[in-house]
Amino acid sequence: MPAVPIVSCEHMQTISLNGDWQLYGFPQRDARAVKPSDLATLSPIPAQVPGNVELDLVRAGALPKDLYFADNILKVREYELHEWWYRRQFDAPPELGDRRTELLFEGVDCLATYWLNDEEIGRSENMFVPHRFDVTGRLRTDAPNVLTVRIASPILAAKDKEYPPALHAQPCNWDALWIRKAPHMYGWDIMCRAVSAGLWRPVSLLVHDPNEIKDLYFALRRLTPEEALLDVLFELDTQPELLREAVLRIQGCCGESVFQAEKQVFFSAGRVRVSVPAPRLWWPTGYGEPNLYQVTSRLMLGDELLAERRDSIGLRKAELIRTDLTTAAEPGEFLVKINDTPILCKGSNWVPCDAFHSRDAERYEQIFALFRESGCNIVRCWGGNVYEDHAFFELCDRHGLMVWQDFAMACARYPQAPEFLDTMRREAVAIVKKLRNHPSLVLWCGDNECDDAYARPADNRLTREVLPDAVRLYDPERPYVPSSPYHADAVVARGNNADLMPERHLWRKSKHHKGASFAEHTAHFVSEIGWHGAPNVGSIRRFIDNAHLWPWQENEQWITHATSPLGKHGPHAYRIKLMADLMQAFFGTVPDELEPYVRASQILQAEACKFFIEMTRLRKWRRTGIIWWNMIDGWPQFSDAVVDYYLGKKLAYHYIRRVQQPVCLMCSEPEDRVLRVVAGNDSRTPAAGTFRVRDATTDETLLEGGFETAPNENSEAGIIEVEPGRQRLFLIDWEIEGRPAGNHYLLGAPPFCPDQCAGWLPRIAELMPAFDPNAVGA
Repeated sequence: MPAVPIVSCEHMQTISLNGDWQLYGFPQRDARAVKPSDLATLSPIPAQVPGNVELDLVRAGALPKDLYFADNILKVREYELHEWWYRRQFDAPPELGDRRTELLFEGVDCLATYWLNDEEIGRSENMFVPHRFDVTGRLRTDAPNVLTVRIASPILAAKDKEYPPALHAQPCNWDALWIRKAPHMYGWDIMCRAVSAGLWRPVSLLVHDPNEIKDLYFALRRLTPEEALLDVLFELDTQPELLREAVLRIQGCCGESVFQAEKQVFFSAGRVRVSVPAPRLWWPTGYGEPNLYQVTSRLMLGDELLAERRDSIGLRKAELIRTDLTTAAEPGEFLVKINDTPILCKGSNWVPCDAFHSRDAERYEQIFALFRESGCNIVRCWGGNVYEDHAFFELCDRHGLMVWQDFAMACARYPQAPEFLDTMRREAVAIVKKLRNHPSLVLWCGDNECDDAYARPADNRLTREVLPDAVRLYDPERPYVPSSPYHADAVVARGNNADLMPERHLWRKSKHHKGASFAEHTAHFVSEIGWHGAPNVGSIRRFIDNAHLWPWQENEQWITHATSPLGKHGPHAYRIKLMADLMQAFFGTVPDELEPYVRASQILQAEACKFFIEMTRLRKWRRTGIIWWNMIDGWPQFSDAVVDYYLGKKLAYHYIRRVQQPVCLMCSEPEDRVLRVVAGNDSRTPAAGTFRVRDATTDETLLEGGFETAPNENSEAGIIEVEPGRQRLFLIDWEIEGRPAGNHYLLGAPPFCPDQCAGWLPRIAELMPAFDPNAVGA
């Protein structure tokens, strides 16, 4: 039996049950086992917890070694109708006595029954939330304990549900409507179909002390430069006879800034008012330091320490200034303000780190480094995903990355039955209570694009009643919006015209990215927008076999990685041809060899992504934010991501890194033969420097001089007259306090010559070296 690590933490003993387990699996309809003792006649394979059953099958040789290569991912579908049994032994501490003891499963995917020593102790039906089971008095201390978990097929469970006409889903996702699994697992345009199962987050045994600080909620009530006023709402689990004598003492520090408060407790719940003099505030990146206070809370009985808890918090005021609609006559708003300062939001959507979520945490640091390096100040956690764990939010807290968090629903009309409403209510409460103390979390959103599926979105009780009630009760200080994009009643009443919505998802409605639907849209805030770009050739060779590398037409493996779980007849197969169509529109041709094809695709994607961000910054504050799609793939594919699954950076990543600098000089699109050179300043300090704009072909200086910008504002540095119809590349370089930086601008309308655009890459790379122009797409 494997050794069990024991950690003593704040008056509670945590015994890890991760590591080696046994796994049994077979078609559920075979009914080979209905209780743990039935497993005696079956042969298991080794399993790892946290883990996914498919990864255990790979290690056992039942599935190919690389599930992401060629069409291997299609082989996991034969296991969708299986049931899975996890089993392991463990020793309980001999000194357990009568202490309250729980089994904690932080993530179980998904429909599970649990046994301890062959006695059923509970059931669960939600992969998103932790599950706890009280096992006080049930553990053996004189012999090993046996823990068994059965996970049923979600497909068979979904089959027994009702699907009235009021429900709606994408073609491959009807089986996702009732089951609380990540929607993307059933197949999406950005993720393969892998309807997995597993104990995907840690499992542990919790041995409680008689006295604990069960929960704290830090609510900012007032904020001035002189003082921050906090209410700390507490819940205690302690002996009732101690309540009128115990004192809750709270101390916090951030550098030299300290605070303390204490209060005699009279009940197991209450609040402590805390004053923080001259507070150090938490700011998003680019606008200040993300200051964090380390808070220690102690429950004291005289000089005796009964319980202790440690938290990390940030003091900041977060607001969403939002109207239901925007018109030319009455311009609306969708503006994030932190500490009363308007924030121009620039960031990316967060999609699954991996198709198999037990591997998510090991990718956090690498992916997060991409967000930091590219100057993002916000990340939108998309509703087709799981809810990320504390480790993710702690990274966001420490580095000033604001989080927009969707609840886990996407692109569907979900059930409105009472039992599903209750399921979502419990899920929302659990997630809100888990994440609400993270200062990086600035916005709750009901779902992703579900309003788009309704004629009357207000009929959706999930996002109009259940979820806002949970937020209002358990996190009343944080903004909530019902959907992204949100179809307010006022928009529906005017024909559901998307041009009236202050926040939108802008996808391809023009043949090229310089079209009016992208340059002249009416939204204040764009929370999804992107452009296809092929992965690097080296990465393609890692997931496409040699026989299918080229051509792209009618290529089964390219279609599988489009992503299309139903092959060429699937709903997402079009995305391979889309990539070629975009090149045809921009270049007037499509390269007929792999290497130039990939290079042209990446040049186009890079120009498009840069253009979208610049169009937001140039129209500040009429436009207030852009969250582009997306930073990195969760499996190898042809997609809008700017970094491929293997961490290969596409050209777009480098362009985004430049144009998301806090201070950036940009060129507007010409109007009446004149384009403006604008200095954008997305910070709380003024900026001044010198600049020059040159023609990349002739090196002629077109404009030069000095520029100044007020804090958090744009200023015009000058104008350049241009000839209509001419295509040119302008190089923009500037210097602020001795620090050089650069950007570029592509003048003209498509079609552009792909060879000429590739030839310009070395000049672009000179401005702010970050990429090898000869290795673009390699």
